Amino acid sequence: MANPQFAVLSLTEAAAERARKLIETAGRPVAGLRVGVKKGGCAGMSYTMDLAEEVQAADQIIEDQGVKILIAPQDLMFLLGTKLDFETTPLQASFTFQNPNQTGACGCGESVSITPAGEVQGEAV
Repeated sequence: MANPQFAVLSLTEAAAERARKLIETAGRPVAGLRVGVKKGGCAGMSYTMDLAEEVQAADQIIEDQGVKILIAPQDLMFLLGTKLDFETTPLQASFTFQNPNQTGACGCGESVSITPAGEVQGEAV
């Protein structure tokens, strides 16, 4: 059995349940849940998540609790060790990222600062 501490990305039970429901009700063929990061926002980066219609040749494919997760190679080092959760409060329900590489976030919660795994104070290890 794989050590979850070293997983690129894993899902909580709530996130897996919500992802399976989204895939089942998409109304179109879905190859998996594409998770990544993009540059932008006041803190420098933001998380991305979409229902993917196809697997790209270089994608890292992770299967967790019946959900196929697709991650592009350029995003792997930013997501290493991340746990994806689905949280419900009286005012909202959303996916949340618990990322050990995240070093900060903006006040609005829409963007984050992430140091790629393996880098210490800007130097490659």
